[in-house]
Amino acid sequence: MFFPVPDFKGFDFFPHNLRIPFMRYKGLCFVLSVMFMAGSLGLYFTKGLNYGVDFVGGSLIEVQHKNGPAPLSEMREKLNALGIGSVQIQSFGSDTDVLIRVEQQKGGESEQQVAMKKVIDTLGPEYTQRRIEVVGPAVSSELRRTGLIAVFASIIAIIIYVWFRFEWQFAAGTVVALLHDVLVTVGVFSLLGLEFDLSIVAALLTILGYSVNDSVVVSDRIRENLRKFKRMDLNELLNISINETLSRTILTGMTAIAGIMALLVFGGEVIRNFSFAMLFGIIIGTYSSMFIAAPLLGYLGVKRDTVGSAPKPADAGPVIAPATPAGADRAKKAARGGGRQVPNKAAR
Repeated sequence: MFFPVPDFKGFDFFPHNLRIPFMRYKGLCFVLSVMFMAGSLGLYFTKGLNYGVDFVGGSLIEVQHKNGPAPLSEMREKLNALGIGSVQIQSFGSDTDVLIRVEQQKGGESEQQVAMKKVIDTLGPEYTQRRIEVVGPAVSSELRRTGLIAVFASIIAIIIYVWFRFEWQFAAGTVVALLHDVLVTVGVFSLLGLEFDLSIVAALLTILGYSVNDSVVVSDRIRENLRKFKRMDLNELLNISINETLSRTILTGMTAIAGIMALLVFGGEVIRNFSFAMLFGIIIGTYSSMFIAAPLLGYLGVKRDTVGSAPKPADAGPVIAPATPAGADRAKKAARGGGRQVPNKAAR
């Protein structure tokens, strides 16, 4: 049975001859980026971050609701009204299991025990206690230290990778773009007072991977064009390279944003900050790959002889046309005649 296949050739979101003058705005973008980075550093050192239980210590209580699914919204309202600071509530395993995190109390261990008793008394007999853990200040400081080490170690590994794959100018542009993405994201969390915990560290690491992927794609096209156009002005070449990869950059970003928007809208309160960090990081990472990493090469410059020459096609051998039947017969007769050529009547 024959099923007709539709002849669909695809749709071009961006024309192939698109020429947006990115290099014309590189100075303005650099000034804005430097301002954002400086503002983020200022917010971090003055206002600080709203660290979660993972980084400031606190208590963790696992309970189980006896009568069906646990009413999370009702639990949040009751526990937030106790005045014991930040309280995180999330489902754990089945819909009857709930994980409650209470931040570290200022009065020490005694106040921490009082806060835990308030939580248990407020929940009442409808909940069964399954596990109680306390995250002390030493553990929380260790988590904070290892989180910072993870972020900076990933940046160093990315620098080494880009430096070995490309030239040092490409690595410098990638480093500035990555630092920009991390600092601005942290600055936004400080400005809005959003909770900063281990899930946000995971989001930052994911943002770094996404941003360097975008930067490598653009850098690879720049290197290819450097080999191809030896005498073209560098700014014009950078502009062409960014435009040639623009469709891939925008469409990949929009696909990722579509998935993250679903998490942000339907994922619930527990992963909302994580989803917001991912969403903002992908947007800022797409911006930095086009307006920071690549345009920075226009200021640093790249020696054309360090990227090699464009690959030359292999020398083609002689093209031998297939023999016709008449030509094959004449060749056989000439071979029998000891190499004597048979005159071609058509040539007379």
